[in-house]
Amino acid sequence: MTIAVVFPGQGSQKTGMLKELADEHAVVKEVFAEASDAFGQELWALSQNGPDEALADTRVTQPLMFTSGVAVWRTLQLVGVPAPVAVAGHSLGEFAALVAAEVLSFADGCQIVKRRAELMAQAVPDGEGGMAALLGMDDADVLSLCADMTGERVVEAVNFNAPGQVAISGHVDALELTVVEAKTRGARKAIMLPVSVPNHSSLMQDAGKQLAELMASITFNEPSVPIVQNASASAPQDVNALMASLKEHVYNPVQWTRTVETLRDQFNVTTLIEAGPGKVLTGLSKRIDRGLPCLSVDSADTLAAAIESVNTAGIEA
Repeated sequence: MTIAVVFPGQGSQKTGMLKELADEHAVVKEVFAEASDAFGQELWALSQNGPDEALADTRVTQPLMFTSGVAVWRTLQLVGVPAPVAVAGHSLGEFAALVAAEVLSFADGCQIVKRRAELMAQAVPDGEGGMAALLGMDDADVLSLCADMTGERVVEAVNFNAPGQVAISGHVDALELTVVEAKTRGARKAIMLPVSVPNHSSLMQDAGKQLAELMASITFNEPSVPIVQNASASAPQDVNALMASLKEHVYNPVQWTRTVETLRDQFNVTTLIEAGPGKVLTGLSKRIDRGLPCLSVDSADTLAAAIESVNTAGIEA
């Protein structure tokens, strides 16, 4: 068995997340306490009390999910799960992966994620930006659809999550029209998502440029373990290449299907561990390659199951 650890992004948060894990592993609350100081809000109480509507605000979601990913990562390290041969993160999850790969300190990661959330929330006026999910269409057909529907209002394919599962992003009114049109073009399902910002679309370019200014003032280290990045679905050769890709991360598509394929084909990964709340990446993994198991870890029980699976299979050098 060769392991890669992957970190989920926005959408996996829920009230009460990681409670069972925190009850047995003190490091979870320690990470949240450290993050609460950095973000200026009491994150653990917020994560446990909600409500879900409050957690869905991107200015809350991003700090919570980033902190959760790092908390699970540190738990994995403490319980002795073998080191991964590579890491990756879906959208926001890439920043937790950067911490895991020692490219960023946790404190600097908090600083970047806080600013990222603020800039993304301000990118378009309230109520104008959003996302939708299209299921059952080929990537090429989704790209063609978006090209046909984009005019003065923007619609773009931004998350290539799994075969037949693509998220689109842009102006809400254009997205709503695209959802209707997608159903006439063979989409099995087309729905608006409860997301208030046009993630990874060109509407985020200004936000990305402002975030890049902050990144320029922060120290980024050479990765201690390869990190497969969203935009390129490849592991950069050095920190300069990593930075170039990361500066465009906010307004470039997430190539998740290709990212998982890279972990499998280039790094010979045979098992993924999803470090963070929910099982979104576990579900996507099944759609990408049913022969590539993904072990979700967000509770004491799922951690124990992952440890047992790893110990039973053994780790290949």
